[in-house]
Amino acid sequence: MSRFLGEIRQAGYVVDDIEAAMDYWSRVLGVGPFFYKERVPIENYTYRGESYQPHNSVALANSGPLQIELIQTRNDAPSMYRDFREAGHRGLQHVAYWTQSYDEDLERLTALGFAPVMSGEVGERGRFVYFDTEYHPGTVIELSEVAGPKGKMFQLIKDASEGWDGRDPVRPFPDLSRI
Repeated sequence: MSRFLGEIRQAGYVVDDIEAAMDYWSRVLGVGPFFYKERVPIENYTYRGESYQPHNSVALANSGPLQIELIQTRNDAPSMYRDFREAGHRGLQHVAYWTQSYDEDLERLTALGFAPVMSGEVGERGRFVYFDTEYHPGTVIELSEVAGPKGKMFQLIKDASEGWDGRDPVRPFPDLSRI
């Protein structure tokens, strides 16, 4: 447990082939079901202060309380994921802390010297920010707001993992506007 933000709630892996990664995690490791979105609807996305239109595919599943995020970049928009890949890395790229007090936690972290690099929003009250903390591969820190529909979706994903029997290992993301 972090003394700054509580439990690490998500481990984010950058992969080359998200379909193969979902198959491996579900079939070999028994983690699932995965909720998959071919193009995550990211709004107000910025990387190092500039706006871009990223096309990222994401799959989410839980292993107990830890959410596993698989990420495949589909275009060349600048991002920390692209930087990670261009450095020759694959695998764990970030760990995420979840918050319902986004503004307060963001202010606290920036006061501690954490520098925002990449940010955006996924649904209402679903902001996220990645900090310049990659001292070695896999140590980027994300702060993810879970106060709105994204938080409800994350709970749905966790609930689906409990007692999962291996059937339907890949499912569509729920519609955030309907949660």
